[in-house]
Amino acid sequence: MEKAAGFLSSLLGGGEEVPPEPAATVRSILIYPIKSCRGISVPQAPITSTGFRWDRQWVVVNSKGRAYTQRVGGFLGGGAPPRRFLLGTPGMDPLKIPLSAEQAIINDVSVWEWSGSAYDEGAEAAEWFSSYFGNPSRLVRFKEGSEIRPTNPDYAQGYKIMFTDCFPFLMASQGSLDALNEVLKEPVPMNRFRPNILVDGCHPYSEDLWKTIKINKLTFQGVKLCNRCKVPTINQENGILGTEPTETLLTFRSDEVLRPSHKNKRQVYFGQNLVCKESLSAKGKGRIIKVSDPPWIRQAAAATVKSIVVYPIKSCRGISVPQAAITSTGLRWDRPWLVMNSAGRAFTQRVEPKLALIEV
Repeated sequence: MEKAAGFLSSLLGGGEEVPPEPAATVRSILIYPIKSCRGISVPQAPITSTGFRWDRQWVVVNSKGRAYTQRVGGFLGGGAPPRRFLLGTPGMDPLKIPLSAEQAIINDVSVWEWSGSAYDEGAEAAEWFSSYFGNPSRLVRFKEGSEIRPTNPDYAQGYKIMFTDCFPFLMASQGSLDALNEVLKEPVPMNRFRPNILVDGCHPYSEDLWKTIKINKLTFQGVKLCNRCKVPTINQENGILGTEPTETLLTFRSDEVLRPSHKNKRQVYFGQNLVCKESLSAKGKGRIIKVSDPPWIRQAAAATVKSIVVYPIKSCRGISVPQAAITSTGLRWDRPWLVMNSAGRAFTQRVEPKLALIEV
């Protein structure tokens, strides 16, 4: 039997490894220097150990040190800090944030599960945001040198972030937004979902399945679909809270639909959270991705092929082989023969159980 299996295995041959293909194109790269404020579209961005350089490095806190977000504070969407950190919003004078200024330290800053110390951006910034919100507020910067905020180890062990909600990067596709807008009464723009990496040219929601992604020689890993809070229901131009697109997403992108066994039936998903698997510095020197870069997708293994079995004669015993060639009709040499009776009708184990005893 071993010789027979070896002979057949040599006939079967092996398929060549199919290289990954570009699945889309990076259409936009967005960074959000101040948590929950508007993003900045940039032509390229350095990749650091906590995400894009300058992404969510600042947050506005109240008098107790708790972070303002679009979920719990006033509308922050109106502040659009350019790369030089000149903040502006209608009805207020611009605020300049110098990157190299001497900074005091403020303790007891908290963002969701994390608390620690941060750099205080000073009295002028505090006055500006206090006036904007109508409550005592301060602008603080993440203290990279000594503070560490780890990602959820259940999904991404050993990674860290600054003031991002959960993970270093969020990817979404234009195809997914286009598909969503087809079923909405009023279309919504992508800024409702606040991705870092917007790709185009792929099928709607295909990014859900991307596990290993290479962009400009950097390897990213898809770790978790992004469950959405109420921010997508906030109009980013005027700060008005509505119900869409979440109500529509509940009909086909909810736990009830995608994960029926999950307890939280009203959670909805849009976009894929990523981590970068490369060893990176805090400043991302020499490691960038650019608009128009193609993402190359190599799916992570969902399991391991334990055995490959071909059955040369229909209903007879199979042969376990180490590799097999794929043809237009299945594995090569699988069921090209059968045994028939005098009337030309095939024998199967349903008719002749003794076929199970015949070895090839």
